Amino acid sequence: MVSKKGGAGLAAAVGAAVLLGAGSAQAATAPVPETGPATLTKTDVGQALNGTTSGLGYGVAPIKSLRLDPWANSSADVLNNGATVQPDQGLAPVGTGTLTGPLSAGGGAKDLPLVGGLTGVLPG
Repeated sequence: MVSKKGGAGLAAAVGAAVLLGAGSAQAATAPVPETGPATLTKTDVGQALNGTTSGLGYGVAPIKSLRLDPWANSSADVLNNGATVQPDQGLAPVGTGTLTGPLSAGGGAKDLPLVGGLTGVLPG
């Protein structure tokens, strides 16, 4: 004797098989379009350059302000110690603080005296 649960399950399995079989039969009879050789479209150089420069801007901008001295503003910062030389004949003192000061304050490449102006050429 067949239980009602088994009969309902059997009916559901038969219904699913009929639906799946009908779907695969329709897929098999669908016409296949004829295609020729593949062709590439022409590239718009202006849009390609615009996309490249805007993408570079998002990628380069964080690098310009990246903190170069990991120990900046700490007691272990070796760049915080500077040396100054007082030349003879009343010339102005020359020290390392001008170059290391922006780094020991936690700055990036854009904050350096000589390199900072060059980073303005980069996008971003």
